[in-house]
Amino acid sequence: MSFDIQQSDLLTDCIDKVKVFSLQEFDRQIQVHQLYYHTRDHIAHVQRRSQLIVEAIRFDLSVDEIEQIERLLDLCVIAHDMIQVFEAQSQPHTARQRSMGVSENATLDRLLDYLDAQCSTTLTDANRSIVRSAITATICTYDAKEQAIYQAALDQPNLSIVARILALADLGALGIDGIAMYNWEGSLLFLEENLDVIPLLKTGEIAQLETTDPRLAENIRQRLLKRCRFQVNLAKSRLARFEHEIEGFPKNSIQKLRREVFQYLTAKTVQELEAMTPTSDRTSLKMLLEFFNFEQYL
Repeated sequence: MSFDIQQSDLLTDCIDKVKVFSLQEFDRQIQVHQLYYHTRDHIAHVQRRSQLIVEAIRFDLSVDEIEQIERLLDLCVIAHDMIQVFEAQSQPHTARQRSMGVSENATLDRLLDYLDAQCSTTLTDANRSIVRSAITATICTYDAKEQAIYQAALDQPNLSIVARILALADLGALGIDGIAMYNWEGSLLFLEENLDVIPLLKTGEIAQLETTDPRLAENIRQRLLKRCRFQVNLAKSRLARFEHEIEGFPKNSIQKLRREVFQYLTAKTVQELEAMTPTSDRTSLKMLLEFFNFEQYL
């Protein structure tokens, strides 16, 4: 028993070291890449949403299982967006892009190198495998038919619970927190991916852009419109995929997840979101800017 306690303490110390390292690297990425969405606020929201899922399944698993899930989940939440890799932009006034899986794989390489150096005797191969599967599970694939992203790993029936929780919490703003949080995240993502718009917003120049630079005004209008349509399509996709994505949880927990955790992931919520989101080709730049309300984030 004393050996188990000692090993437990060593594992806790290891995870604490990894968390400190991950946050230091994360903060550096925020400064280097001028991130608006991938910040400590995002980590905090994913932590909170993850814990809500854990509470819903807690009584269908053993104490030891929950303890391991919580430890590894805490590590994975903090580390999952540690490295951000953007493609080189060949054209001005375009959204910057991330290639599928590149940031996540770079994060895994950096994280596993650190684990090997600091925790080689305390983190088992099984635990390493869970960490790998969890961060890989956050990789998003684009579905051309749905015109939305989804996490392909959630289609795997044997995906670890840690990985399933992290993935669902990462894209869980609409279902767990509702429309306001979902739109908040959408606005921050637009800023993060369209850095050329930020100076125009800060100076107020964007309000006169249709007169001073009509071509750029139309360029930005189209990018904002694209983001609006994507948000509606993503909401529809999240609802359509939800039942399949929670099948990997304990059977007795699924109803609780539907009712108490993903309480907003309903047809009514999606209809409300679609009704309030400007997607018409005729939507003006002014209306789009009012919808995103970027000033509160700058």
